[in-house]
Amino acid sequence: MTKAWLGTSLISLAAVAAPLSAAWAQAAPSGDPIAPLPEAAQPAPPVEAPPPPPPLWQVAQVQSLLAYIRQVGRDGLSPADYDPLGLEAAWRSGDPVTLSKAATDRFNRLSSDLALGHVRGDARVDWHVEDKDLDEARQRQMLEAALATNRIPEVLNSLLPAHPQYASLKAALVRAEAGSAAERANINRIRLNMDRWRWLPRELGDRYIIVNVPSYYATLVENGVTRFKTRAVAGALKTPTPQLTATAVGVILNPWWEVPTSISREVAGKPGYVPVKGKDGKVQRWRQPPGPSNALGQLKFVMYNPQNIYLHDTNAKSRFNSSVRAASHGCIRTKDVLDLATMLLGDDNGEWTPEKIKETLASKKSKQANFVKPLPVYIVYFSAAANNDGTIVTYDDMYKRDGKVIQALLDSKGEVPGAKKAEKVATK
Repeated sequence: MTKAWLGTSLISLAAVAAPLSAAWAQAAPSGDPIAPLPEAAQPAPPVEAPPPPPPLWQVAQVQSLLAYIRQVGRDGLSPADYDPLGLEAAWRSGDPVTLSKAATDRFNRLSSDLALGHVRGDARVDWHVEDKDLDEARQRQMLEAALATNRIPEVLNSLLPAHPQYASLKAALVRAEAGSAAERANINRIRLNMDRWRWLPRELGDRYIIVNVPSYYATLVENGVTRFKTRAVAGALKTPTPQLTATAVGVILNPWWEVPTSISREVAGKPGYVPVKGKDGKVQRWRQPPGPSNALGQLKFVMYNPQNIYLHDTNAKSRFNSSVRAASHGCIRTKDVLDLATMLLGDDNGEWTPEKIKETLASKKSKQANFVKPLPVYIVYFSAAANNDGTIVTYDDMYKRDGKVIQALLDSKGEVPGAKKAEKVATK
C-alpha cells in the first residue's frame, strides 16, 4: 500500500513538474543555468470612468441661460467670453445632445467665474487665498438642481459674493456706464475690483478682520457691522504685502522680533539684538528681545501663514499720521492694536481681562494669550470701494497690480499672455 501511494505521488509530482520545467526551459536562454525567472505580469492600470454625459436641457432653459449670459456685464464680466453665438448655433442645429453639451459647457464656465473669479494664475499677483466655493462635484449638483427646478438665474446668482461691498460696486458700475466721461473712466477699475471679491470665499464669516492694503486700514467686522476700524501701515514698495488669509488664534504679549534674513545685515552687531548661533558657532540669524525699542511693540497676532505676515504693534507710531503708509517689511503695523487684542481676548468670557493683560505686559516676559474663538484674517488689495449711493472711492494702486488684473479680465481665458497658468478648478 505504501509503495502504491508513493508511486501515485511521484506520478502526480512529475505531472506538475513537467509543465513548470517546460516553462522554465522556454524562459531561460539556452546554455544559461542561472538565468532569472520571468517577472510576474503587471496589473493593467485602472481605467478611468468616462465623465457622465451632460444632462438634457429644455429649450426654455437654454433661453434662460442665454438671457443670463447677455446680461452678465452687470457683474463686470464680458458676455462674449461665454460664446452666446455658439450656443445659439447649437440651438439651431436641432440636435438635443449637441445643444445640451453646449449649454452645459457655458453653464460651467459661467458658474466657475461667478464663484471663483475670471482672472486666474499669476495675474492675481502674490495671491495666497484658497477659495473652496465650487468644485466639479458641487458644480454638477448645482447644474442638475437648476435644471430640475427651472431656476437657472437663481442658482447662478447664489454663487456671487455675499459681502455688501460687491452689491455696492455693482451699483457703481451701472452709474459709471451711464455717467460722465470721468465716471466712465472708472469702469475697468470697478470691474477688476468686483472680480477680486469673487476671488475670496463667498462668505467671510460672522466675525473677521479684513485689511485693505491700498486704503491702509484694518477693520474688525462682526455680524456684518464694523466693530473696530483703525489705521495700518503696509509693506513698502520694495517689500509689498501679499494677499492672503490666515486664522488668528491669539496674540503674543511682549514678543521677540525674529529679524528677517533679508535685513539681518542692517542689525548685525548692533546693541539690542541677540545673535542665534548654529552648532558651528556661526550666527544664523538675529533676534530683538521685548522692550520699548522692539519693532513689534507690545504684541503681535498669532496667525500662521507660509508668508509669515501678521498684524502687530510698533515702536514707530508716528507713521500712522502719514496719508501714505507703505513702510513695513510686509507685515501690518496696526494702530491701537492693543485695544483690538483686548477686545478679542475678552470675547466669549475669555480669561484674559484688561487687568491680566496689563500685568503681563508689565512683567516684560513673552506670553501667548489665546482667543476663545479664533477668527479669520483677510489681507486684500482693493483699489476701489463703493458707497451706498453708487459713488466710488479710489485708492492708489501702490504696487501697480491693477494693470495685470484688467489685462487678464479682458482675456477670454482670464490669463495674461506668458503668465503661469492657474491650477484647474472646477471647469476652468
